[in-house]
Order: sequence, then C-alpha cells, then structure tokens
Amino acid sequence: MANSSSFQSSSFLHCGPNTEADSLAILHLKLDLLIPTVLRSHDELNEGYSEGKVSNTRFGSFPHSTLIGVPWGSQVRASAVDTGSRGRKGWEGKGKKRKRDEESKAQDDVAGVEEKQKTEVKPKAAVIAATGFVHLLPPTPEIWTASLPHRTQVVYTPDYSYILHRLRARPGTVLIEAGAGSGSFTHAAARAVYNGYQNTNIENFSTQESLAKRWGKVWSFEFHDQRAKKLQQEIKEHGLDGIVQLTYRDVCQDGFTLNDTPATELKANAIFLDLPAPWLALKNLTRASPSSPLSPKTAIHLCTFSPCIEQVQRTITTLRTLGWTEIEMVEIAAHRIEVRRERVGLAEEGLRGVNDSPASVHEAVGRLREVEGRSRVFHNEGNEEEDPAAAPEPTQLSKQQRLESIRKGLEGRKLYKEGRLIHKAEPDLKTHTSYLVFAILPREWRKEDEELAQRTWPAKVEVKEEKHGPISKRQRKKEAKAKAGGNKEVDVEEVVEMNQVAGMGASIIP
Repeated sequence: MANSSSFQSSSFLHCGPNTEADSLAILHLKLDLLIPTVLRSHDELNEGYSEGKVSNTRFGSFPHSTLIGVPWGSQVRASAVDTGSRGRKGWEGKGKKRKRDEESKAQDDVAGVEEKQKTEVKPKAAVIAATGFVHLLPPTPEIWTASLPHRTQVVYTPDYSYILHRLRARPGTVLIEAGAGSGSFTHAAARAVYNGYQNTNIENFSTQESLAKRWGKVWSFEFHDQRAKKLQQEIKEHGLDGIVQLTYRDVCQDGFTLNDTPATELKANAIFLDLPAPWLALKNLTRASPSSPLSPKTAIHLCTFSPCIEQVQRTITTLRTLGWTEIEMVEIAAHRIEVRRERVGLAEEGLRGVNDSPASVHEAVGRLREVEGRSRVFHNEGNEEEDPAAAPEPTQLSKQQRLESIRKGLEGRKLYKEGRLIHKAEPDLKTHTSYLVFAILPREWRKEDEELAQRTWPAKVEVKEEKHGPISKRQRKKEAKAKAGGNKEVDVEEVVEMNQVAGMGASIIP
C-alpha cells in the first residue's frame, strides 16, 4: 500500500459543483474585468463589517456569506453594506487625533485583540441591494491568466495553448519551465501534465504499478528571488505543489540542478524557455553533459518565448550548432469574435446595452411627428389666435415619463432571449507579444540501441552469390518459373541476355 498523500486537492483540477469556504473563486464583473478572491466564512482581516468578510467592487459589495455554497456560474446580487467607518465595529474614534505614549498604545492594542478574540459576533444576514451583480466562476488557467497580478510579462492563453500543443504536453509529461514569472504558463502546464499525485493512497494500487507509471511533473525555475517566493506561495495556496516544483536558480549560469535532486533525475521530454537570453541556457540542455536533465529514451520538444527578432536569430544559431532539428519560428495573432444579442428600437430607449435608434421607418416618422408637435407647442405658447385643432394631443408624454414607463415594462421580460443574435469582431487587434521558436532534439542512437533493434527486428535479406557474380532478379524469377514447370520454350534472345548478365558470354546457346 502506498503512502497517504499530503497534497490538498486543487480547485484548478477538481472544483466540484458548488463553491466552498477557503477556496479560490473568480468574481466576473464584465469582459476582461475579473477579481480573484478566497472565500472565507469569517473576517480574518477584521475589517469590521457586520456581514463578515466583504468583497467591494465597482458594481457593489458582496459578503462572502452570499458567495459560499452556490453553484459555479451563478449570478449573485450585490448587498446593501455600510462601507463607511460609522457602521463598522472597532472603528470608533479612528479619525480623532490623540497623543499617547507608546506604552499605553501597546497595552490598548493587546487588550483590544484579547477582547476581539473573546467576543465573536455572528455575521448578520445580508440584505440584497437594488442594483449590481457579479458572476461567480471557478478558477481555471484561462481565467487565472486574465485576473492574476502581473509581476512580469504574461504568457496569454492563445500563446500557451499553442505552445503546449507543439510541446506534446499530455498527462504524464515531464516539463521544464525556465522563467516562471507571474505563473500563467505554470498553471496551464500543471493542468496539461496532471495524471494524479504520486504516492497517493488508492485501493488495489501496488508499488510496482506506482513505479511503472510515469507521473506528470513541472520543474519550474525562476532567477528572481522575490518573484520566486511569491509564486511558490501561490502554488501552495492553489494546491499545485504536488505537481509543480519551483526552484530559485539562474539556469543560464548554474544549469538545471535542483537543491535536493540531481539534474539527471529530471528526465524531461518538454522544455519551455521564457528568458531574456535563452541561447545561454541551451548549453545545459545537451545529452553530452554529465548533468543533463533530458530524458535519454525520448525525443525532446523545445519552445522559446522571445519578444525581439534579434533574440530569435541568436537562439536559432545556437540550436543549429547543438544539433537541434526541425527549427521553426511562429507568431500568434489572436482575433476574438464577440457573440451577443442586439436590441434595436425606440421602445428600448434608455436601457443599458441597447441601440436606441429607430428600428423601422414607422418608428422614425412617429418620433419626428412627436418632436414637431413639441416644437409647435413651444413656439405657439401664448398665441390665442392659433387654431386649437393644431395643438398636440394631451396624451403626449415627456421624455422622462416615457423612459419611466419603459423601465416599468421590463418586469417579467427575459431580455437575454430578446433581440437579434450577432457576431462582431473586436475593434482593436492585440499587438505583438513574442516570437515562438520550436525545435526537436532527436533521441540519441547508440551502438547498444542498434544491437537491440537488430535482435528485436532481424533483417531478412537473402543474397545469393554464384561463381561468376550475383544473379539478377529477373534471372532468378525465370529459374524459379522453370523449376515450377512453367513455360519450357525459352526465347533465344532472352537466353543470350541471361548469359551476358551472368558473365558467361553469348556462346552458350542451346
């Protein structure tokens, strides 16, 4: 029986049907505006909200008590939360300036902490606000890329999806990443190579099967100390520390040796280099090196991520020198298509996301008559000689009244089903991110491999030698036909030709 696992289940791999406390969730406000947050049933920062922990956004405040236990993808309404200092416990007198010595201040702080620990106030129920909502999304590498805090240049979804495809990353792949940065590619690679945790407690799972199975692993390297510590903390919080192992090291100078594991134990078959000078790290990615991290039994697929064409040129030159083959450069230009419903018409005037231009000639003419009627009323006001029949009807509504009646008519309508379904390309094309260089290092073919191949697949080549040289294929066919009792009438010219091929001359003619 294998040892029990010490790794927690990652929400990036198995999120479950509903949200849970102490798990990562993404608040989707609008397109390209997402906020990651950890759902808490208590206010660990003690911000003083009576509803417990609250996430404040531009579309309202959302207590975590309304976010926990709901299905993923749900639309959650904002709550009426007092975000000012008056309605928050423990904030009385924060704005007053008083002079106190350091000792009394420290004593008060200690007493305040002890009092807060003793008195645990149960969060009150949240009250739904009039407007504002968010959608609650589970964490995925794609969503995390759009919402993560940027510490360096980020590898976006169109790039890393194509990179993982070209690297042939699949469950069980061992991948080396140099230049982890903000962790965008790290999360995507962890999901691509994941096929379970090693040394997990599974029934009817023997040690031999555990050793024979190839477990997916991401060996990540980062040369910046602060970024490495921050990313290591995120990986542990996200439950990916059983798949990803991050090391603080400059691979260009020190190679791919780990702190507690020799580089020969890595046995990687896919490599991704996001470095300022990737050609300096290629010298440590050869099979001739005694500390090579490459797998000796498979071909190695490599990709470099470089923003400048000069970096690409130096990288390709080094790759050719070191024996890499099938070198290719690719640039990804993603173009996003927006699919939505469009509602057009004056009946939708004043509503959000609606084109309030006339939908037909009838609506346009009706609006012109309405404007002309208001204009006559304005210019003929006080003129008693004007014909009363020309005055507008008294049932004509003002613009404010018209908008109010339209808003009241929204009750019971399913706006997400109304309108015309259209697709529209984004107006601005994303600019250049980086150039991708791909290469393959073939498997090293040794003398032992050749001998093993010959024993496994022996060559069945029959070479028949005669006194006067080898016999041609045509002559062997005729001899086999003669032995089988075929046509015994042989043409004289054919016999002469056969004798000449055999080196016997043309003198032997029956």
